[in-house]
Amino acid sequence: MSSRTRPRNMKSAAGVHTLRIPRQRGRRGVQPFVVVVPERPSLAREALGFLGRALWKGRRGLAPTGLAVLALFVTGLLHVLVWWSALVLGPLAAGPALWFWSLQRRHPARSTALAWRIFATVLATVACGWVALAAGFGPLAGPLGLMWALTWITAQTAWLVVRRTH
Repeated sequence: MSSRTRPRNMKSAAGVHTLRIPRQRGRRGVQPFVVVVPERPSLAREALGFLGRALWKGRRGLAPTGLAVLALFVTGLLHVLVWWSALVLGPLAAGPALWFWSLQRRHPARSTALAWRIFATVLATVACGWVALAAGFGPLAGPLGLMWALTWITAQTAWLVVRRTH
């Protein structure tokens, strides 16, 4: 809209600024280049961007959190769609104990290595048991919500400790 036909008292839309482009020299009828400069982002957008960048930067350290949230979502779907999957997942809770037994027979460990193996076995057994129970009764039924939170906090803490020491 040329300045001759635009009224002087016209208010621009929020965030839209008028940009004056001088008359182009050279070929006639060529449209000028228009540069759109966005308005400064809001404080909420800046905060969400900061949070997103921080989460992306620490994504490897938050692996147990991602797996815990995924397990919560998947067991909720299993409970709603195929509740009988708990009968299939129940015996899998014995898997970590079988892993510990076979590993101890092949490669016996003592002291710290044995303590970490026992800790990992107990944590994995509790997690597998929670998955089976959550698929059958719902992920937040009764004490299962508290059990999920405690397992998640324990796994996240152990993950951060192991990652710092190695």
